[in-house]
Amino acid sequence: MTYREEFWRSLGAPEDFWRDQAAAVSWIRKPRQILDATAEPLARWFPDATLNTCYNALDRHVIHGRADHPALIFHSAITGERRTYSYARLLDEVARVGGALRELGVAAGDRVVIYLPMVAEAAIAMLACARIGAVHSVVFGGFAPAELSARIDDARPKVVLSASCGLEADKVIAYKPMLDAALAMSAHQPDYCVILQRPQLTAELVEGRDLEWAMITKPGLFEPASCAELAATDPLYILYTSGTTGRPKGIVRDHGGHAVALTYSLRTVYGVGSDDVMFTASDVGWVVGHSYIVYGPLLVGATTVVYEGKPVGTPDAAAWWRVVAEHGVTVLFSAPTAVRAIRKVDPDGLLLAEHDLSSLRTLFLAGERLDPDTYAWASARLDVPVIDHWWQTETGWPIAANLRGLEPMPVKPGSATVPVPGFDVRILDNQGNRVAAGTEGAIVIALPLPPGTLTTVWGDDQRCVDSYLSAYPGSYLTGDGGYVDADGYLFVLGRTDDVINVAGHRLSTGSMEAVIATHPAVAECAVIGVADPLKGQVPRGLVVLKDGVAIEAGELSAALVALVRAEIGPVAGLRRVDVVRALPKTRSGKILRKAMRELADGRNPGLPATIEDPAVLEALRPLLTGGA
Repeated sequence: MTYREEFWRSLGAPEDFWRDQAAAVSWIRKPRQILDATAEPLARWFPDATLNTCYNALDRHVIHGRADHPALIFHSAITGERRTYSYARLLDEVARVGGALRELGVAAGDRVVIYLPMVAEAAIAMLACARIGAVHSVVFGGFAPAELSARIDDARPKVVLSASCGLEADKVIAYKPMLDAALAMSAHQPDYCVILQRPQLTAELVEGRDLEWAMITKPGLFEPASCAELAATDPLYILYTSGTTGRPKGIVRDHGGHAVALTYSLRTVYGVGSDDVMFTASDVGWVVGHSYIVYGPLLVGATTVVYEGKPVGTPDAAAWWRVVAEHGVTVLFSAPTAVRAIRKVDPDGLLLAEHDLSSLRTLFLAGERLDPDTYAWASARLDVPVIDHWWQTETGWPIAANLRGLEPMPVKPGSATVPVPGFDVRILDNQGNRVAAGTEGAIVIALPLPPGTLTTVWGDDQRCVDSYLSAYPGSYLTGDGGYVDADGYLFVLGRTDDVINVAGHRLSTGSMEAVIATHPAVAECAVIGVADPLKGQVPRGLVVLKDGVAIEAGELSAALVALVRAEIGPVAGLRRVDVVRALPKTRSGKILRKAMRELADGRNPGLPATIEDPAVLEALRPLLTGGA
């Protein structure tokens, strides 16, 4: 099929369409009913079917003759360690961990919190939970005790799986003391904590509660776990969205829809099959790591890379290129922020040129808007398609993309290309009416959402309705704004609260950032709207310079103001751009525009649990509160 044929079939005959896609999954009881549109708060897919996600990710590949094919490569840029797991070896490890969890009293439906660094055991733990039907909740390794405690109290796990430490380029981060502190402030207490002891730091164990990973997963100690038969609608995992501190919001993903959607997306969006090596440079603490480090590649029988390190500083800006060259990576997926970090240190791509990247077929970027300048740099340096695509924790897989496995389309810099089959994307005005092509508005997805998307918020259906389904009845609210052009290409301009009102004109700060990013001195930028007594709001720019660039701040500010005026017009009202050392971000690389805006407006921002370094935001306080 062409893209348009497949897309319109997915919307016009969704049950027939997803019945066909479900054929790629191995079911214990095949689905007869494809969609229950009456389920609350969101429709449920394949409600009468049963399966096991781990079986689909591991067992069936071993059974079908791929036991020796590489399933998972662990690559630590910090320690130099490399481990390759065949499908047979990975299955053996997962079954042993699953057997240990069962021995600790974990049954189908029980929760297990995973608080691990980026090591192979993190993926093994997730798959072991899926194997026995436990619901895993991965918490980003190194989260502060208060945030970990909130997630423990919400998920109420039977067991916590953790480690003695995590590693960064220049330091060892002790996890166990943070876990102990989290449990000290938690109302809920797990029965056991299983600790992966790493050689860089040995943790002290609490007698009667703490067990060593190596001890309880010894071969022959416990019976390896077989695959539980689970309803397609049973929860596979809970993943908490980043946000300000307070009661966490746990997105729930089910087994059946998830397996079908990820299998479809690997083939259709990413063009990944069983002979590919996929390197998703993210973390299993994020949805990207769930979908495209662990589950997605394994569901299609590909090889996945679990990477411990950063894009720069472990030891240099060629860290990713070493992974690609060493393991024959065909598809690389990360965030624009990481590419900008590499470009900042190695703007001419000299380190990149030292490595054989001939295996690389495509670079996918998501998580933040891909500015045209970063797109152009990556395209020129890598000489492969650079694909922007857009999705969310809540959707679990791409909403809009350039479909490399179906019908690759011309790239339009700044656009995530077109809606993926299954996603009925619409642009609405404040009254809920659809707008004309080229007109900005709120991006929503008409119900029912396709398989693999959120089914509810853990323990609180009403919160799901209030958060996502009430603003525009019959639609899921993405919280992002943008427009669709005359060719059907979707342009995501940022969160709707990043649209500012300057003297009655609604302007996207993302559009201004796209212009500023084209200046050759700028490595990263952010534009925020700050309160103004005359105009309501005015934009204010912050930029980080590329390494080695020397330019007078006033000269650069004037040049950037003139650039925005020329590209967008005087109505933009940009008058000030400051050079800063760094921009505050979450650990996944999203710039904290809301926190900066609150500082500039004289408020104390509520810091998200996922903030990378609070000191970066604090360093901006004098600048942002010092007036215009």
